[in-house]
Amino acid sequence: MRSPDSVVDVYTGNWNEGDIAQWAKTLRAQLSAPVVSLGIVFVSPALAPHAVDLLEVLRLHGRIPLLVGCSASAGFAGADEHPLSTGFILALHHLPGALLHAFHLPQDVIAEGLESARCRELAHIPTARSGGFIAFADPYQTQNEAWLAAWNAAFPGVPTVGGLAGDIGGNTSQVYLNGAVRDDGVVLVGFSGEIGILPMVSQGCTPIGEPWTITRAERNFILGIANRPAYSVLVDTFNGLPEDERKRAHNNLMVGFASSEDLDEYRPGDFLVRNLLGVDPRAGALAVGTHPRTGQTLQFQRCDADSATADLARALERTRTQLQGRKPLGGVLFACCGRGEPFFGHPGHDALAIQEQVGPLPIAGLSAQGEIGPVGATSHLHGYTASLALFVRI
Repeated sequence: MRSPDSVVDVYTGNWNEGDIAQWAKTLRAQLSAPVVSLGIVFVSPALAPHAVDLLEVLRLHGRIPLLVGCSASAGFAGADEHPLSTGFILALHHLPGALLHAFHLPQDVIAEGLESARCRELAHIPTARSGGFIAFADPYQTQNEAWLAAWNAAFPGVPTVGGLAGDIGGNTSQVYLNGAVRDDGVVLVGFSGEIGILPMVSQGCTPIGEPWTITRAERNFILGIANRPAYSVLVDTFNGLPEDERKRAHNNLMVGFASSEDLDEYRPGDFLVRNLLGVDPRAGALAVGTHPRTGQTLQFQRCDADSATADLARALERTRTQLQGRKPLGGVLFACCGRGEPFFGHPGHDALAIQEQVGPLPIAGLSAQGEIGPVGATSHLHGYTASLALFVRI
């Protein structure tokens, strides 16, 4: 798929330097713009041993001044989903007026602790001028919650959209910055100047019941809701559903935590969704995949294919409103590896919906092992989510 400003395609062959060089030249020739600002690549496990050479071939013959990406077992090109048993996906973007700065944040630096001043130094972008970040992170050796919390503190209200790289074997992955291949940390690209990121996050859930207030919490346990045992409130919420909804919610329940306590009315996108890990009927407790707080607002959520389809449609409708008639110059999609054909019944569900509702757009994507994107004013690490970064004029 291509436009005057961006082009994306998939190479399905094995490692062959000559073939890949010619393929990259041909892809570059499809781009009408004179200059490539940014290349994004997702590489199959089969080509991961050749990653250093592959990146150099793509940079040289695709004339790419800034190339970022990561390993992937599956990905997206335009509206299509591609299992990457071999080959790679490459997108080229012409982003006139964009100021881009990319860097690798290694795990040893993350482990030392990141102060806000250090984050801004690495990003080379003052907070007030930042148009957002895209991130390609290792899921195994990297403390992703730690660096993301530091990043949120350094750049409050600035969106970070990204994903965790695919496995290349043995619980290892790769992240890429120009010609460098890393097996830990995160590669970040900061946007400033005339181009920024418009984020979209769809967590794939539909709220059920009504919002409640947590009245007792400890560690990752919700013990009391509205001064009642938390488990009792969950049971009453489930039993209060119509019969068909109870069937759909069975084994598909999650918990949403309000991103802000200042709202008069809550909509589906206002909740940060986390796993319901277990229940203890005798203690009346719920175990959840986060640390809840007393006084926090929650609402139970149903997560299934129908809910995910409806939530994505709502998120894309909000995105169309936010675009205000602007045409994105391209983008990058990070969709959970659990949102594939077994979940929806057909491949490419998220990519196709994006093309239908905000496209046609040349968008490359990763089937990720975790997704990063904002809920409210703060970016979080998610699961079961589709996170989209659109490149727009600001």
